[in-house]
Amino acid sequence: MSGIALVAESVQSVRVEVRERGYEIRIGTGTLAGVGEFLKECGTWRRAVVIADAAIVGTHAKKLLESLDRSAIAAQVVSVPSGEKSKCVAEAERLWKKLLQLGADRKTLIVALGGGVVGDLAGFVAATYARGVPFLQVPTTLLAQVDSSVGGKVGVNLPGAKNMVGAFWQPVGVLIDTETLDTLPAREYLSGLAEVVKYGVILDAEFFARLERDAAALVTKEHGVLREVIARCCRLKADVVEADEREETGRRSVLNYGHTFAHAIEAVAGYGELLHGEAVSIGMMCAAGLAERLGRVDAEFVERQGRLLAALKLPVDLPSLDDEKLLAAMAHDKKVADGKLRFVLPTRLGEVELVDGIDSAHVQASLQG
Repeated sequence: MSGIALVAESVQSVRVEVRERGYEIRIGTGTLAGVGEFLKECGTWRRAVVIADAAIVGTHAKKLLESLDRSAIAAQVVSVPSGEKSKCVAEAERLWKKLLQLGADRKTLIVALGGGVVGDLAGFVAATYARGVPFLQVPTTLLAQVDSSVGGKVGVNLPGAKNMVGAFWQPVGVLIDTETLDTLPAREYLSGLAEVVKYGVILDAEFFARLERDAAALVTKEHGVLREVIARCCRLKADVVEADEREETGRRSVLNYGHTFAHAIEAVAGYGELLHGEAVSIGMMCAAGLAERLGRVDAEFVERQGRLLAALKLPVDLPSLDDEKLLAAMAHDKKVADGKLRFVLPTRLGEVELVDGIDSAHVQASLQG
């Protein structure tokens, strides 16, 4: 597995090698203006359809279109309403029909421009339209840059069941521009830091310690720190994806630390009430609490994780939600096997395991703090 490579000054590259083909994740500041040149390195396309978050059509999408035009790639933009509610079958159907109306075919490139909702939705549309067309990930939120744009998992939500309909569909490449984070609302930007912390907890204790040192710089969006942190997150996720692209060995499940709780919290609270990263932050605290209750980690682990999340301005306390509804929502989690809940739980900083057979009483107790 390759490491992080410097492409040019202030630009880093992470290579992802999967069974069908490899692709590059390029991370820089001001790289959006070079998306056309990046695509020339990824393949040959004459036409693209840009599926973009409606909130950035007049800004980031405009810059992207200008770059595609300079590279002689004809492109049209289709906007998607902002927010988690767009990640649904109805919106996917609307996009399929729009692609058909535009005359898109298997040689048409789909460009996903936006956060995790747009990336997952556009990727799912790309995976299913005409039985699969190529797509490029251009994530514009921190959460998408470090997590959802990497690894090829695409899909939509069902009512009460997040990401239940989807596919594995790898992009031709991922282009990350940290400048897009400058226009991101503070709450949404901070939400993405939860996934950053996750990587330290599950895979890299040294990286976790670096996050503790650089917490203030991350909160204020220092681009030099951001480029390095994003690249490290992408490398860590790429390593996991390369080892278990389609979740066949169980290795990839470690990436779901805190997510069994988080997805239930999102569903019960109502999609959009909490941002995904906020739910993940709370979910990681619930998972850490459950691990402590089971004797897998000590109180210091739980406190240290909580201190870092709080330093990054993330929520750590579960909102007032019905325990029974949360447990019922967890029963729909994709990690459920033979009707039994399974959780990704830490054994120490930088190491987690998939644990099953946990008594629901312990789970309920962890929800109550």
